[in-house]
Amino acid sequence: MSWRGIIEQYRKYLPVSAGTPVVTLNEGNTPLIPSKALSAVLGAQVFLKYEGLNPTGSFKDRGMTLAVSKAKESRARVVICASTGNTSASAAAYAARAGIRCVVLIPKGAIALGKLSQALIHNAQVLALDGNFDEALQMVREIAGRHPVTLVNSLNPYRLEGQKTGAFEVCDQLGVRAPDYHAIPVGNAGNITAYWMGYKEYREKNIVNSRPRMLGFQAEGAAPLVRKKIVLKPKTIASAIRIGNPASWKKAEEARDESEGLIEAVTDRQILAAYELLAKEEGVFVEPASAASVAGILKLHAAGYFKKARRQKKKFRVVCVLTGHGLKDPDRAILSVKKPKTIPAKLSALLEAIEL
Repeated sequence: MSWRGIIEQYRKYLPVSAGTPVVTLNEGNTPLIPSKALSAVLGAQVFLKYEGLNPTGSFKDRGMTLAVSKAKESRARVVICASTGNTSASAAAYAARAGIRCVVLIPKGAIALGKLSQALIHNAQVLALDGNFDEALQMVREIAGRHPVTLVNSLNPYRLEGQKTGAFEVCDQLGVRAPDYHAIPVGNAGNITAYWMGYKEYREKNIVNSRPRMLGFQAEGAAPLVRKKIVLKPKTIASAIRIGNPASWKKAEEARDESEGLIEAVTDRQILAAYELLAKEEGVFVEPASAASVAGILKLHAAGYFKKARRQKKKFRVVCVLTGHGLKDPDRAILSVKKPKTIPAKLSALLEAIEL
């Protein structure tokens, strides 16, 4: 049977009824790619959950299909969100599919053009705020609280319900078993919350017999959960996690604590090193924020974090979520590589250039 999206695949685990109008772009079913390079480094089985292959290029589609479906069920005419990029692209696409108006508030000059172009082409009304993401989110929350507008940020509980299906897929793809560790970038903290919800639910229903430790990673310049205080002016090249006051702060801490995991910070240098490793050694192109999960497990490995796991198991399993596609931020890729060399239109020049 062909894949019809996460709502149809996991309907019995989701808050939908026969009367819910399913708004889908056939999201989900993203690959779980074995990483040879990272497996060799960690002495483990490391897998990459490549969420960049969702319809709009990020994990946000999992939650947006459900949030917009429920908005349409309630006959909403307008959906609204604050965004550093991926949420705006996803909200705009699903709203277009549903025939609902979409309004997006972004921090001025702080959104990658690849993401901005998506929101615009899907006909969303995009407004740039002379402020940061946290201020934008506060404003759209106030509007949604006072007017007949549906908020589709991760504060919307349906978003997290949809995103938890990522954990279901990981377990299904591993042969109906949970990984030992689950590494994930942390920005607004909805995704770490949602994955933990999914793992807990599969365990409670005895579909799997264990749950992973959740390993969350923030950018060093935008790490409020690590610093234990709001970061008023978050700074990082990883724009998708450039958030100083996460909406799901407490829930993320619960996921960390209940799973006996951790949330740590990685530097921009570590993020970029992981970003290039994924592209050059694994053939997987992600946006910088996605690489925070890989940067994080490499940092933990260097600190000896996995030594106990190696003693207990021959091959423990680690899953790293890669949250968005590299084409979301093509400018960063161009800055990270050498420009193409120009050669004359002669065979001899080509042979010389490639050293044949």
